[in-house]
Amino acid sequence: MKWDGHTHSEFCPHGSGEDTELFIRSAIKQGMTDYSITEHAPLPPDFLARCAGAQKAIDTAGISINDVEPYLNKMNKLKQKYRSQLNIHIGFEVDYLSDYENWTRDFLNEYGLYSDHSILSLHFLPGSGGYRAIDYSAEDYQQGIVSFYGSFQFAQEAYFGMMRHLVKSDLGIYKPTRIGHMTLCRKFKNYFTKEDTGFSAKTEQLIDYFLNEVVIGEYALDYNTSGMFKDWCREPYPPDKLTSLAVKKQIPLVFGSDAHFSKDVGRGYERFERWSAPDTQNS
Repeated sequence: MKWDGHTHSEFCPHGSGEDTELFIRSAIKQGMTDYSITEHAPLPPDFLARCAGAQKAIDTAGISINDVEPYLNKMNKLKQKYRSQLNIHIGFEVDYLSDYENWTRDFLNEYGLYSDHSILSLHFLPGSGGYRAIDYSAEDYQQGIVSFYGSFQFAQEAYFGMMRHLVKSDLGIYKPTRIGHMTLCRKFKNYFTKEDTGFSAKTEQLIDYFLNEVVIGEYALDYNTSGMFKDWCREPYPPDKLTSLAVKKQIPLVFGSDAHFSKDVGRGYERFERWSAPDTQNS
């Protein structure tokens, strides 16, 4: 099996706008056997009204609720068109919002039946002025998150504390069983040249608690290579140290390019192959 388990589509408000068929053709050309389209799910209007920071980050965080059915219809047509060449799985990348679990559960109850594979991710944290996106820009992350918590380390601790809530949350029978880019809070780590951006003892403890909850809940982790190509990151989500820990805990890893452009489908797959090799358990 060669599977890209995390990609986006023409419906993504912050994507390339390219026809999803171009992404699929790229996957076929690369010899993929399986391909997941996991578009950003809509966000609650009340939540969006409580967000602060870069307006574009708020406006483009998820697809419109009015686009959900067109998205599913288009992707299902492509699934049928290419069924002899590629196993296409359709779903959502769902945001965990601690104050909106009921809204998210209702969304999943309505559309979960029509999803093959979905991902549960954390893109927002409480911050300066309200909820703040953690992955829009280094400057926005510094102003809205790091300054709010007091340091990069404290922000990282807040993120992993919320990740524990994410994995333990009750989002109903259609809750995604894969956790997206578990170290997204490190996307801009290299921007903070005057701070320690490693893993503090408390962060390591929180990560261990989180991974133990992942094991208990029988979740898989997104091995997301997109961070390798971000100027301020240059590492996958999760980095090798945490990937090794996840492997030792026998947590399943699913490769994800997180492609928003057709040229990025499958990008970094060779890095994932290091961890899918038979001797990985001894790494």
